[in-house]
Amino acid sequence: MDNRRVLVTGADGFIGSHLVELLVRAGYDTRAFVMYNSFNSWGWLDQLPNDIKHNIEVISGDIRDPHGVASAMKGCDVVLHLAALIAIPFSYHSPDSYVATNVAGTLNVLQAARRLNTRRILSTSTSEVYGTAQFVPITEDHPVNAQSPYAATKIAADQLSLAFHKSFGTPVSVIRPFNTYGPRQSARAIIPTIITQIAAGKRKIKLGALHPTRDFTFVADTVQGFVQAMECDKCVGQITNIGSGFEISIKDTVGLIADCMGVEIEVISDHERVRPAGSEVERLFAGVDKARHLFGWAPEHGSVKGFAKGISKTVEWFQNPSNLAAFRTSSYTV
Repeated sequence: MDNRRVLVTGADGFIGSHLVELLVRAGYDTRAFVMYNSFNSWGWLDQLPNDIKHNIEVISGDIRDPHGVASAMKGCDVVLHLAALIAIPFSYHSPDSYVATNVAGTLNVLQAARRLNTRRILSTSTSEVYGTAQFVPITEDHPVNAQSPYAATKIAADQLSLAFHKSFGTPVSVIRPFNTYGPRQSARAIIPTIITQIAAGKRKIKLGALHPTRDFTFVADTVQGFVQAMECDKCVGQITNIGSGFEISIKDTVGLIADCMGVEIEVISDHERVRPAGSEVERLFAGVDKARHLFGWAPEHGSVKGFAKGISKTVEWFQNPSNLAAFRTSSYTV
């Protein structure tokens, strides 16, 4: 894949911006597809160092527009498709928008890939498609069980991707990251929610359920997994988990963050942040043997010790006043 042109959809987002940065530093000819807006904002790409920004081609558009997607993909050898709506609470409120973005948007990428003979497509899934673990660690053979409209649309997108591979030979790989965290993540996610409240001086922290467990993966490891999967021919037509291979409860995560930030806190249950009973995913714990076998997956921040290292890096970034200023810590937004 050396010296090939790579397009990243959703490049303005949390994971997408880190992926763009890694691709440029690795020497790839990188094109970034960002959501069009009247502010001419490139999202998190605006915060990248100048040596990175000067080496990317940015195209503004809308993943829901098939013409714009095909135009952005023209001339690209590889498409890393990350563009999606991801906030679970908002999917309860506006499920139609998730179908349009996550399902129809993925279809737009797949249809364009057929017409353009794109050499490789990487479609981004999520561990939420598994629902609460029926066995652990969760392998790629685990049944899918959508417990939110968001998860349902991601299952649909995954199945479309695999169907295009089986029906038309479209060279699609599905990568399924578990709970990615790190700098630039939305404050809607659990780890930034905790950090930003503490960094803003609060000692009574509002959260939802504390008992669920998650397999948290530092963003630098996640994007490294994307690049490894992109370069792996054996991943084509396959679903591959990307995770750290351990689980930790939200309660213990809160304690680890508080210790890292040197504070004592009290957790207050906020009903606005609690998922409907049938929608809460109680347990996620990634099985990563397949990724290890296919492309030597070995996350730098794996295990609880590695998680603490990743949390420290994340806290350091959010505690920077200029970074913290980008988040509304005084209000909760779905």
